[in-house]
Amino acid sequence: MRQSLPNETDRKTTTRADLLNAVYESCKGLSRAQARDIFEMALEEISEALVRGEPVKLRSFGLFTVRSKRERIGRNPRTGIEVPIKPRRVLTFRPSPVLIASINAAHPPQRDLEA
Repeated sequence: MRQSLPNETDRKTTTRADLLNAVYESCKGLSRAQARDIFEMALEEISEALVRGEPVKLRSFGLFTVRSKRERIGRNPRTGIEVPIKPRRVLTFRPSPVLIASINAAHPPQRDLEA
């Protein structure tokens, strides 16, 4: 029997508040305000490094980088009209092998037994 993964509507989104609560719960010596300040400082430092164009590598999690995309011509898929796309910087994320392995261990690939 083939087991399915939960649909998009069944999944819970982890929010900023959830992450802050996890920091607070794991550091019993800190007040909620102190945990919030530490959490906000960490996010601020990550954001500022990315704005400066520096890569951010979080061991066992992944690598955030900013790359520049050149100007190019795009096409509106509905009308087919060509439009110029301005140059811009985009944020990319590359998960670490450790994170990928953790995700695959949590949801092992399903074998198709109907063959």
